[in-house]
Amino acid sequence: MSYEVTATRRRPQRFEDLVGQEFVAETLKNSIKSGKIAHAYLFTGPRGCGKTSSARILAKALNCEHGPSETPCGQCSNCQEITKGTSLDVIEIDGASNNNVDNIRQIKEEVMFPPTNCRYKIYIIDEVHMLSTSAFNALLKTIEEPPEHVIFIFATTELQKVPATIKSRCQQFNFRLVPIEKVKNCLAEAAAELNISADDEALFWIARESTGSMRDAYTLFDQVVAFSGDHITYEKIRDKLGLVGIDRLNSIFELAAAKQTEQVIEKLDEFLQNGISIEQLISNCADYIRSLLLLKNGITRESLLGNAPERYSKQVLSAWNSVQLERGLSLFLNLYRDIRYSLSPRYELDLLFSRMCWLCDYVSPAEVKKAIDAAQALLAGAPVSAPQQVQQMQTAQAPQQVQSAQSVQSAPQMQASAGNAAKNTAGTSSPVATPIDQLPDYMKFSALQGASFDTMEQVPPVEAEPPVENDNPFSDGGAEPPEQTAAPTEPPSFSDPYEQPEENAENIPDQSGEMITTAQGQSMSIQELRRLVTNQLSLSEGFAASGLKKTGFWKVNENGIRTSVNSAYDLDIIRKKNRVIADCLSSIYGKPMSFFAELQEVKQESVDNAPKPLQVEILCKAFSGHL
Repeated sequence: MSYEVTATRRRPQRFEDLVGQEFVAETLKNSIKSGKIAHAYLFTGPRGCGKTSSARILAKALNCEHGPSETPCGQCSNCQEITKGTSLDVIEIDGASNNNVDNIRQIKEEVMFPPTNCRYKIYIIDEVHMLSTSAFNALLKTIEEPPEHVIFIFATTELQKVPATIKSRCQQFNFRLVPIEKVKNCLAEAAAELNISADDEALFWIARESTGSMRDAYTLFDQVVAFSGDHITYEKIRDKLGLVGIDRLNSIFELAAAKQTEQVIEKLDEFLQNGISIEQLISNCADYIRSLLLLKNGITRESLLGNAPERYSKQVLSAWNSVQLERGLSLFLNLYRDIRYSLSPRYELDLLFSRMCWLCDYVSPAEVKKAIDAAQALLAGAPVSAPQQVQQMQTAQAPQQVQSAQSVQSAPQMQASAGNAAKNTAGTSSPVATPIDQLPDYMKFSALQGASFDTMEQVPPVEAEPPVENDNPFSDGGAEPPEQTAAPTEPPSFSDPYEQPEENAENIPDQSGEMITTAQGQSMSIQELRRLVTNQLSLSEGFAASGLKKTGFWKVNENGIRTSVNSAYDLDIIRKKNRVIADCLSSIYGKPMSFFAELQEVKQESVDNAPKPLQVEILCKAFSGHL
């Protein structure tokens, strides 16, 4: 007897033999048992998962001499002819080569004749998505109302190419990829049938390379058997199939985690010289980093990881955190997409592994923000709350100091501590002294290495002025803060208890005592007019209302109002909204009114030679790299 490949020899002959398609098998068996047979079926799913085999099993179940039965006997003439593909009443058509309208016309003519030997005449059209649009249209009426003895079974790997008019006339069954463990068990049974011993790891890698397709798994298994002899080992298939393996991946990524770029490039060249393709290496590396990321998140299922958790390098796991592993995985995924357009895939791979050598230095934008926020709170003089593990460490070293630092403070106490920040830095230690080297990674700031959150001993003490309220060195957004000006006068209190002065806005009381009369005859002061216009515009023109709140004294004449602002930005907003403000004033006065604003020169005291506050000194030294 001639040799028969494993995929053909182990083709399922019953619904029970379908691997990984339990839902499809159970549904078809129940429909046959209840006699509810549809006139058209549509089987969809990836390649090699059992679509055509299921169609043949369904044909045998319906045409078995002892049926219809959900379990065909496989011994009668009808079952044997269908299995061999010689039945006159079960016609298998390749949709890729018979895709024009003439082939469909021939089917329409044949369906009018009853079956020769079987109970049903069944048409199995494989790769049905390859039919032309005219062929699909010619088939619509036939599959919608076929003769009682005709059943259509369509199979396709690309469901999106099948017209919706065809889908609506068929019962659709979605076939899934077969899990690796089930593929591995089938391969073990196939090896036992051939009296071949196979290592468990070798079968696992064959199943993994099949990507859920049983046909691909059996084809690869036949190839491995051809060069492995009576014993299939992982070492044989690794060298012959160009696999990398967990041990090799551990070795190269341990070197990358240790920042040994030269050894990494040499190891990479060794892999490629042994016949491993670049695409295969990228795919295996992506799987490896994905498994590390799952382990970092507490997932230890071997079916998800691909290997036992203890086989992954502890050195690599400890060197990279979750954020860095996500970054590494994204680098490999992007390289796999872009490599087809690359000038040299080898250069791209070398560059990627060179980047992997400094992956431990990668800091995400979120971590940078946390570090900047921690530095901002430090430089502003506010106490920094250390993480729980740092507080526990400090509790063991200095219980009394930590207890004092963790005590709850009221708002005035917090302001008092901010005001005494310069004094504590100059000569008095803070309640909690946390060196930056002992802080977690997300709070480390490279420019502040060697300093601590309380003393900053590297900066010489500077006699600084007491900070004013809301003094924020980051308010201007630049590395060098704006010049210090005299503290503004305290804003006046408002009679309206519900209106609070806006932050950074000038709330200037009416000192002229002048009264104006509105169109309705109501008398009000200039300050009340200013407040009325601002409130009306705040409902629809927020920018105009915000600009008006920052204006100075209003000088009223018969034709309009003149005022000034301190900021060129506010002046630009007011000029853009000048028409809106003028219309609002005109509606109040009952006559056309204008509104004119100009920029007021603000005299600032020269502070060029004045000593800078301690916080500013620390910030300047930190960003200049001298701290």
